[in-house]
Amino acid sequence: MGQTPRMLQPSLSERHFFGAELRRLRERANLSQARLGAMIRFSADLVRRVETADRFPSREFVEACDRTLAAEGALTRLLPLLEGSRDRAGIRTDSPNGPTNTGTLLPAQPAQVPGVADMVVRVPFQPGVLDRAALDWLNAPAGPRLSVAGRADSPDQVHEEDLDAAETALAMFRQLDHTHGAGQLHAQVQRYVERELNRLLTSPPASQAIGRHLYTLAAGFFELCGYQAVDTGAHGLAQRRYLRALRLTQAGDDRVFGSYLLAVNIGHLALHCGHPEPALRMALTAVRGSEPQATPRVTAALHAVVARAYARLGHESDCLTHLDIADRHLARSKPENEPSWIRYFTPAYLADEIAHCFHDLGRPQQTQRHLQEALTELSPTHVRRLAIDTALLASSLAAAGKIDEACAAARTAVDHAARTTSHRCLQRIVEVQADLEPYRCEPEVRELGDYVRQQLPLAVL
Repeated sequence: MGQTPRMLQPSLSERHFFGAELRRLRERANLSQARLGAMIRFSADLVRRVETADRFPSREFVEACDRTLAAEGALTRLLPLLEGSRDRAGIRTDSPNGPTNTGTLLPAQPAQVPGVADMVVRVPFQPGVLDRAALDWLNAPAGPRLSVAGRADSPDQVHEEDLDAAETALAMFRQLDHTHGAGQLHAQVQRYVERELNRLLTSPPASQAIGRHLYTLAAGFFELCGYQAVDTGAHGLAQRRYLRALRLTQAGDDRVFGSYLLAVNIGHLALHCGHPEPALRMALTAVRGSEPQATPRVTAALHAVVARAYARLGHESDCLTHLDIADRHLARSKPENEPSWIRYFTPAYLADEIAHCFHDLGRPQQTQRHLQEALTELSPTHVRRLAIDTALLASSLAAAGKIDEACAAARTAVDHAARTTSHRCLQRIVEVQADLEPYRCEPEVRELGDYVRQQLPLAVL
């Protein structure tokens, strides 16, 4: 009997992602590893090792596979990511000694120039600039602000295949961010933006449609960069990146994605920094400025942020009104008619937003009910969200006086948080301990403190 193929985790590293793609294309072509090796003039053992992420492939290997499997450049476009990962890991592709050490997107944290990281974190969030940005977005004239320059078929023009490669990279970075947090990944994303994305942005698009696609894609990268800045505690930097993304959506005339950035990203950031009034203004502006283009799922996400802001302000009736609007819009959403970037907003994700609303309104029983729904449906790969929601559950249980259950949930949250490099996770673990401080003499609370000290020393209160 043949061996069962090794299970790959495409989100773990560039090498795993490439191996999974190669296996998928080979099986689609109905070729064995030996047959493919013979056709590309490489050994079957090398094909096996590349597919199982035990070896980095050479450029010649990748190009040969791309031609033979009629991949139309899908494998070749992954070369920059593979080569960057290999260079960071210091691994040769032609090592004669068999499998080499695994190189992933999560190497050891590089040394920082003294003081630079602290300076970036200290850049303040500035709520005062948001109203002007929202007004500019709301009153922006319709139509893309771009030009198609350069000679037809010029080698420096941006074509659809260039954008396909960038979209592959963005999807991979997003999945890794969900799993590991931004602590070690943000440097790789920033390097990709500085090298590959900026090169595309400074090159002429082959058509107006490609130009609009490019600006929306670039906005997605800067949205991720902003989200990662929040996750590392650099809130002022996050604000600047979100505003850059918002301007890119204006350049590409993507009103719907712009409304999402204004409410979900910038509004949530304002809430995170303790400014519910500007958060409410951003979300309401987004609702107004996206009608009637916004899809049901996008509309649901916007109204969820409105509800979050009202909850933080203590306006329960207004909060519940907008949660009901969000629920009704989400119920009539069809995933195939939604933009790919909003498909994550499922009933479970709305349950997460509802739980946060009830927590801010001081309603622990409703908080716990909706958190259980959210946690049940969360993907195991979304480790950061699991940590944050489980910590919120622990805080809610503490507010209800259920100390044993709160400590048990907090331990689970610590376990999740310890698997990430996320400042937000650390912050939530600190908040749970603060919520349990009135019960510090209880043995369960003392044991939890010892557990945090052992598993997550950076979060010790």
